[in-house]
Amino acid sequence: MNDERRIFIQIAIVIVTIVFAVRLFSIQILDSTYKLAAENNIVQKVTEYPYRGLLYDRNGELLVFNSPIYDLMIVPQEVSLSDTLSFCNLVGITPEEFKERIADANKYSSILPSKFVEQLTNEQFALIQDRLVEYRGFHIRARTDRNYQYNSLDIALGYIGEISRRQLDSDTTRFYKSGDFVGISGLEAAYEDELRGQRGVSYKMVNVRGIEKGSFKDGAYDTLSQPGRDLVLTVDLQLQNYAEKLIEGKVGSVVAIEPSTGEILTFVSAPSYDPDILTGKNFSKNYKMLQQDSLKPLFNRPLMAMYPPGSIFKTVQALIAMQDGVVKPNEEIYCSGQLIGDHAPPGYYDMHNAIKFSSNNYFYQVFRRIIRQQLSENPYADARLGVDKWKEQLHKFGLGIHLGIDIPNEKPGFVPGSDYYNRLYGNNRWGFSNIYSLSIGQGEILLNPIQMANLAAIVGNRGFYYPPHMIKNHDLASTYLEPKVTGIKEEYYDIVIDAMEEALSGTAGRAIIKDIAICGKTGTVENPHGEDHSVFMAFAPKDDPKIAISVFVENSGWGGRAAASIASLLIEDYLKGEISRKWLEDYVLKGEFLD
Repeated sequence: MNDERRIFIQIAIVIVTIVFAVRLFSIQILDSTYKLAAENNIVQKVTEYPYRGLLYDRNGELLVFNSPIYDLMIVPQEVSLSDTLSFCNLVGITPEEFKERIADANKYSSILPSKFVEQLTNEQFALIQDRLVEYRGFHIRARTDRNYQYNSLDIALGYIGEISRRQLDSDTTRFYKSGDFVGISGLEAAYEDELRGQRGVSYKMVNVRGIEKGSFKDGAYDTLSQPGRDLVLTVDLQLQNYAEKLIEGKVGSVVAIEPSTGEILTFVSAPSYDPDILTGKNFSKNYKMLQQDSLKPLFNRPLMAMYPPGSIFKTVQALIAMQDGVVKPNEEIYCSGQLIGDHAPPGYYDMHNAIKFSSNNYFYQVFRRIIRQQLSENPYADARLGVDKWKEQLHKFGLGIHLGIDIPNEKPGFVPGSDYYNRLYGNNRWGFSNIYSLSIGQGEILLNPIQMANLAAIVGNRGFYYPPHMIKNHDLASTYLEPKVTGIKEEYYDIVIDAMEEALSGTAGRAIIKDIAICGKTGTVENPHGEDHSVFMAFAPKDDPKIAISVFVENSGWGGRAAASIASLLIEDYLKGEISRKWLEDYVLKGEFLD
């Protein structure tokens, strides 16, 4: 029995010896990979960052492209420097900063790479690349940052930045890694999944002196990066640039839409900023500067600024009133001028003339009928039912709700209903006398400029709209191809449109363009904090409109001055390709609208 056990053990030892011998022979003689690894000491994993997708305007003009940036990475455990001072001079840091950064890198990890010097200049990169062999433990990581062909479209395009710890923690897909760039605002954020591309990775054999000796296993484990998708925007760059020129030095917004598609042609928030300053190593400093600017250039006014719409809101009141049957289009209502402040003279007004001359007293009486439709015998309950029905109708115009534009942070505006007034005054303890300022677009109602432009598109389309959007790639824009209808009869739109065409001669004579039938409505929005705001919405041509526009200029007085003039010039430029009224352009650029 003992002999058998001894023989078994001897056989096992022989087998193990043979296995080790064969394996050792394979490693030392047959497999050059292990020989190379022994000689070179390290396999370096290199992340291959993809090119982010490019952005073009609707006519194929390049807007946003990529440029390379270089980070100097460190693996603390591998660092060996013979001359620290010369290294510091080369990368532009002090010896004290060097010590701090070494400590930070060790705190992160002694064996994993981390950033040591961020975004080297091209000159620094060229010098370091030639001498990298001298600096064991350091290597270059190449990435790309955004560059902008034009100083335009800043607030719409948005910007990218390094992913935050909070974003990393909330990334359930685990796609992102520390140091990755992501879209933070605007279209860069909205279309991050399409633009970002797919990282690749390569494995390099590097010797103890940092010299690359080739791919590990001939690249068997390498993967190629995949560039992000290029996107075509709906914006017309030439019109965008002209709009930014006209509103320069002012505070406000310009939004222009193609009514037949909902495609946004122009998207301006003023004041603006140079998008290039939110790239590169000075990103944080420049972002802080923009944040502290009292004029708020980072504030997306077309989507986030909410104002009372003023007299442009009378067009909606007219359509709802006629659809509800509370007023007939040709019915004349006497307006004494004493119910509410008015610039229209006393007299009889039908719907056409009330819009044309913007009669406040007419719409006061019409709105009273909308609210008091005798839906209940109780006058307070009747007001509650009337205002809720009115609110529901406004939602069909895209007012007081999100339109669903493909840029983040859109505000819905605010359309008050009975719940709001019940909280303000008490349940059923309020009536028309508490809310009459809504009749002329004042009071609690708030709209943003994109909703004002969309309202012009609705009227131009005679009752429907496509959700405004800024992406033209067909598959990505498919969700915007379903029209939204208001439920108002087309014949009522014809009455409003005819009145809007004639309104220009009364309240916005500067906006009239020879050979182009413009339908517009001015508004002068009361501002308790200073000069009134100037607002104008319009579409053109009258039949088969190609452009709908809203212009809002803060603290600039009458709507027929600043806003109407800017809108008129943009309409002419878009439809004719040239400006025939140089005097009007000079007037707008001078900007003295209150004189």
